[in-house]
Order: sequence, then structure tokens, then C-alpha cells
Amino acid sequence: MGDVAIKVEGLGKRYRIGERVPYKALRDSIAGLFRSPLKFLNRGDGKGDDYIWALRDVSFEIRHGEVVGIIGRNGAGKSTLLKILSRITEPTEGYAEIHGRVGSLLEVGTGFHPELTGRENIYLNGAILGMRKKEIDRKFDEIVAFAEVERFIDTPVKFYSSGMYVRLAFSVAAHLEPEILLVDEVLAVGDASFQKKCLGKMGDVAREGRTVLFVSHNMGAVARLCKRALWLDKGKIVKDGTADSVISQYLTKGTETEGEVLWKDGIANPGVKELKIFHVRILTDDHRVGSVIDVRKPFIIEIDYRTYVSLPYCRVGFLLSTVEGIPVFEAYDTDNIEFPQGRDPGEYRVRCEIPANLLNPGNYILSVNAGMPNFKNFAFLEGLLTLRVEDTGAVGSHMYRERQGVIRPKLKWECHKDGCRFLSS
Repeated sequence: MGDVAIKVEGLGKRYRIGERVPYKALRDSIAGLFRSPLKFLNRGDGKGDDYIWALRDVSFEIRHGEVVGIIGRNGAGKSTLLKILSRITEPTEGYAEIHGRVGSLLEVGTGFHPELTGRENIYLNGAILGMRKKEIDRKFDEIVAFAEVERFIDTPVKFYSSGMYVRLAFSVAAHLEPEILLVDEVLAVGDASFQKKCLGKMGDVAREGRTVLFVSHNMGAVARLCKRALWLDKGKIVKDGTADSVISQYLTKGTETEGEVLWKDGIANPGVKELKIFHVRILTDDHRVGSVIDVRKPFIIEIDYRTYVSLPYCRVGFLLSTVEGIPVFEAYDTDNIEFPQGRDPGEYRVRCEIPANLLNPGNYILSVNAGMPNFKNFAFLEGLLTLRVEDTGAVGSHMYRERQGVIRPKLKWECHKDGCRFLSS
């Protein structure tokens, strides 16, 4: 047990749909126990349509110094698990043991008081972690420099932008030397350079022998940082193993392989009340549904959706990634200037043609998303379809060596014999 940093046994968290759980102090719980002892003891079995289990029967151990990625689709229970480990919420069943000082970054500004300045929040967070003032003094300049908020360190954080907030929050969590660091997908808030900087810092933390739990949809980042990964799905652990093997199975298993997904029930369709998606399919060059693509020929991504209200600005598109989680490219229907950006209520079909000789042979993952940028996300269907690009006598295939890179575009070349001057040394 001395080598174990986190031990989770039979952990479960149940929520009642539509129930608002107010903040309860210890005195409230004790008073409730004396007022209604039978109700306190009989919490029910959680069965029925009005209950949902965010986590159920989750068990694992993480040893000191391990860097573990937690992956899974939206709603799989990843954030709930970290909230229980951070003591933000209590489990419905089972238990979790933490051996070491925990620093967590679960959402923008976790643990920050909006009325306090950046400087005051640094000392507040350090005190919460049980650090002495001298320890915080020693790390203070490094924290501020990493967060790049020197000019605003004595400004109340309620005036910070979301980027400034998350930079300082991450810097505090990573630099105040917690023995266990819990990081959620909050890093997605920052820009690309900041994300790269944070990933580098988490790598440093890992090399120092501290324990890291990292929740992310960025499979490339998980693969680089973590040797081990846990795959959560519908509140349960599907796979626990090496990061490479778990990521590979996660990105390929459970996705459709026939090139098409159709939802018939408008209520259960992915989306929100403003917009729902009905049909996504991959069409080969002869307009047949299929997931195997000839590299020499174009193919089409087709998305059917319905809007229920007038939307002044809306875009629907997709992200194509490798099975390792590396983004290849992202495309939206609004990329075409002539396409109307507003949407009246009605049914729509958008089609995007991917040219021939663009993708290298291999397997790819298609994710679909829809929303109003910087305002509201309507749907994100991660890993919805898989497709395979095959090299069947394509240009350049007579060369025995495979081409490097994700894409292999057929570019325009010119060759001139007469009029050229060849130089030699």
C-alpha cells in the first residue's frame, strides 16, 4: 500500500435527473440524519428512468510516479471521477483512497476567489495545499512568469479573461509541487502555444516522479505523456492498459465500419433543441455508401440535419483524424463564401468532396460537429465513423517506399529540358 498513490474500489456515483443538489455543510447532514433517519439510510437502489449512474463499479490502483491518461467520449464519467478524487463531490457507493497532497485543475479557475487578486489567489491555493508561505514565496515568480500575467497579478481575477484565468490556474496547480496532479480537459480553453507549454510542464512534473491523472480528448497528448491509460464508457472501465493499446482500441472499436449512421427518432438524435443531426455517411466516387476509399479517387462526406429555429449564424462540419488522434484537417460548410451562413427552420443536407490523392493510405476517424462558434456548441460526435484509404495502383506506388506524412497530395510539377542550365561545383 505504501507504493499506491490512488486506490479506487467499487466506486459509483448516481444522479437523479433534474434534481438540483444544494450545497450542504456538515451540520446540515447531521441535522438531516436526526430529522429523517430512515430516509437517510434508505437511499434506494437507483433504478428507474429518473436516475443515471455517471460511474458504476469502478476499481483501479495507481502507483506513485505513474502518469495515467483517462479517455472516453463525452458523458463517460471522466470528470465525475476526478471530482470524486478531488473531494469536490462524494461517491454514492464504493470508496477512493488518496495518499499524497493533491493539486487539481478541473475547470477554469478551480479554487479561485473572484474578488481576490492573482497574487492573493496564489497564496490561497498554496495554503489549501498545505504549503508554508516560504514555499509559496520560493515558487511565486516562476508561477507568474509561466502564466504570463505579470502586469495583472494585483488585479482581482474576476476581471481576467478565460485565457488568463486558466493560465494562472494551471500554473498554480503545476508549480506548487502537489504529489498528485489531476488535470481535466480545461487545457482546451487555452491557445495552441499555451497548450504546448502546459503539456511540456506536465512532462516535467512526470519526470520528477509525481503522479499525474490527465483527462483529455487529445489522443496525441495522452500518447506522448502517459504510459498507461484508462478507457471509461458509460461510467465503467472498458480497458486498462498501455496508452498505445488503449488509445488504438478506443479509436477503432465501437465506431461504424459501413460508412453510415442514421438516427430515426428526432427526440433521441444528437444535438440540442435548436439543431439535431439525422444522417451522416461516406460516399465513394460512384456515390455508394462505403468506408473503403481508393486513394486515386475522390469521396464525399454527407451530413443531414434539421434546424428548429432561425439561426443567424451556424456551421456544420467534420474533423478527420488518424487513429492515433492526430488531426488531419477540419472543414465546415461555411468555408464556401457563397453558402448562406444563416439557417431558417428546416431540413438541410451538406456535402463535402475530398479530392483524390490527398490522404495517405491508412485508417482514419471521422468526427462531426455543429454549432455557433464562440457562442454555442450544438453537437460533437467524436469518432463517429471510420474509413480506410487504400493504395490500389496510385500515382507513385511503383516506388517501393511508402510516402511519409498524413497527406500525399498530387501536386503540379513542371519539367523543362531545353532552356535549363544545370550547375555543378
